[in-house]
Amino acid sequence: MTDALPDTAPGFDQPIAVLKHCHDRIRKQLDTLQRLPEHLARHGADAQARQATAAVVKYFDKAAPLHHADEEENLVPMLTTVAVGDDAATLQALVPGILLDHDAMDAMWQTLHEQLSAIINNAGSFLDAAVVSAFAERYLTHMATEEAHIAPMAKRLFSTAQMLTLGNAMQQRRGLGPATGDAVAALRKDYGHATLDAADVASDPFDQFNAWFEQALAAQVNEPNAMSVATVDGDGKPTSRIVLIKQYDQRGFTWYSNFDSQKGRQLAANPHAALLFFWPELERQVRIEGTVEYTSDAESDRYFHSRPVKSRLAAIASAQSTPIASRAALEQNFAAVEAQYGETPPRPAHWGGFRLVPHRIEFWQGRRSRFHDRIVYVRDSDGNWSTQRLQP
Repeated sequence: MTDALPDTAPGFDQPIAVLKHCHDRIRKQLDTLQRLPEHLARHGADAQARQATAAVVKYFDKAAPLHHADEEENLVPMLTTVAVGDDAATLQALVPGILLDHDAMDAMWQTLHEQLSAIINNAGSFLDAAVVSAFAERYLTHMATEEAHIAPMAKRLFSTAQMLTLGNAMQQRRGLGPATGDAVAALRKDYGHATLDAADVASDPFDQFNAWFEQALAAQVNEPNAMSVATVDGDGKPTSRIVLIKQYDQRGFTWYSNFDSQKGRQLAANPHAALLFFWPELERQVRIEGTVEYTSDAESDRYFHSRPVKSRLAAIASAQSTPIASRAALEQNFAAVEAQYGETPPRPAHWGGFRLVPHRIEFWQGRRSRFHDRIVYVRDSDGNWSTQRLQP
């Protein structure tokens, strides 16, 4: 049921050809997958079926997610930074559907994976032909769109250096070329997407942040709401982590977490913190410094009860940042909490919102030759904001 002869793959110095080669391999696996239901109906989960199934599962479990990541994290963002005019309009029209396809295909694969695993383990012989058909059709249409529009655009717009950057990223994702020593030092991107002038920014930094955040959303930046939160411990040693912002307004920038976590304990002792948003697709970052306070119980309750049930249960089950013997023990804690509260878990007293009230906000725009634009807002003792340009 499978082709035993491996086909020769192009090198990562030809990243678009590598992506096309991945498509060809996907088509081969889809062909095998589509023939499986009939084979299973005739012969059951025999050795041939199990061998073919194992090959399909191996590919879609390992190679396909890497291919999706190549597109989502490298190819599409790189195209977004260089496409203008009709090319930009084409991306705007196609990229949402491409990303939606990835999510839909991942969901269908989870259904198929369970059935295929049973076949591999000789524990069943059922494979839903309708889901197989929908999965294959979605993939084939998806790949045809990319080959007709996205790949030709990349070939036309990317420079030799950009092709090398894309190929290196794809190679690193597969663990085939560790970026160490001179290779790291040689990594360099010259910025040139936009400019930032003090005469053009809003007088209020929250208005300026909102404008940039809306532009990040429109550009389909990967997780535009992700920010680094830096805190310090009692010895003055800094730590940082990525969290998701849930609200911003004139009061400050809000996220939610466990008060007893490492950051929660550090903020209780020293409420000074710094946030960082980095939107590489737009060559922008926003640095925010200030003092952290707790949100009201009403705000924490409102957000907590807007979360999915399993996320609420996890907030109760996990003593965040503290050691635990094993993943199994963690799962047992979750199961116990789920059994206790079911669909209506209450907000625990140790969980709620943090709001950073800023006194300094810097907007950084990448420029060519590392001659970047930096505009900083500083709040004075009267609560008013002043702006100034910083040297790069």
